Amino acid sequence: MRTFGKWLGRILLLLIVTAVVLYIWKREEITRLLAVNSLFSEEKIVHNFSNMDTLFLTTPVDRGAGPVSPLPEGPAMTLPEGSADWIDARSVTALVVLKDGALVHESYHLGTAPEDRRISWSVAKSYLSALFGVIYDEGHIDSLDDPVTKYAPSLKGGAYDGATIRNVLQMSSGVTFDEDYLDYDSDINRMGRVIALGGTMDGFAEGLTETFTAPGATWQYVSIDTHILGMVIRGATGRDIPSLLSEKIIAPLGYEDAPYYITDGEGVAFVLGGLNIRTRDYARFGQMFLQDGAYNGQQVVPAPWVAESTVASANTAEGAIGYGYQWWVPIGATEGEYLGRGIYGQYIYVNKPLGVVIATNAADRQFREPGAHESNVAMFRAIANAAQ
Repeated sequence: MRTFGKWLGRILLLLIVTAVVLYIWKREEITRLLAVNSLFSEEKIVHNFSNMDTLFLTTPVDRGAGPVSPLPEGPAMTLPEGSADWIDARSVTALVVLKDGALVHESYHLGTAPEDRRISWSVAKSYLSALFGVIYDEGHIDSLDDPVTKYAPSLKGGAYDGATIRNVLQMSSGVTFDEDYLDYDSDINRMGRVIALGGTMDGFAEGLTETFTAPGATWQYVSIDTHILGMVIRGATGRDIPSLLSEKIIAPLGYEDAPYYITDGEGVAFVLGGLNIRTRDYARFGQMFLQDGAYNGQQVVPAPWVAESTVASANTAEGAIGYGYQWWVPIGATEGEYLGRGIYGQYIYVNKPLGVVIATNAADRQFREPGAHESNVAMFRAIANAAQ
């Protein structure tokens, strides 16, 4: 019996030592996995959304050596009735309003500050669309109707074989991808664990094999489509996304601080949702789009691309929200009204006829409840009208 006890003690000691060694060896991966599992918890979400670089692998997006672009202050506006309740209900952390390029409202909430670089989530898709428009104009891409495999040949034989660049721009690839953030086993959450554990996003995309319809037949929001767009850009230019985005978009806009991307284990930028930027700088990007792609006396994004990418061209259901090239067009939109949109309440809202840009960040854990998005759009429109 005493011998058995000794052996049991040795086994337990060995298990403990093995666990300690495993933790030391995989400490960063385990830490990131735990971060993914608690990323949206009520007690951590606000802090996490402003400090993603403490949780994940990241890479900087150089802001360039130029000066910060002016953001002149205009007459302070009075927010419309109900805005305080909306800010509270939607867990808004930052709200920046520009009218004719001037700052007319800026406020920060839930303990956040102007210097926070906040996670964009899918607002990053609109940035990648802008970058694509630049490299397309430069001749790196022959046609939007080219197959994605022309520039990303590793996708041959998988779910994306047969999809065109236009298909992925419009979220119409036909690829099967479960976007349910509340389902642990959904594709979107499996993808999150790939990021956390230092896996490869390209490998994840190449491993997708199922489609639910022919490419271009119907619209269905599939976030991995944006990663495919990133693969196309990298294949066409031979460059990484952060350096391209820095050169073509960020540096010309004169950002206050260098953004950063979350990356996978190979250093590839998480282009479908991993940008982290100050809210005033999100507003600068929106202002550039409102000005037909021009900013600070420079044509940053070609004006024809701005016009083409922000109209509802995707094959969405009749009467439903519209979608362009990684930009949303709200129901009942006037011409020149569109938005970038990310989960948990991230927005860049552009209303060209009224000359208004609204950038907002939030930690809205009820963002999927019925009417949440519609209430945001209604408030943006009310703010835009109040800014006149």
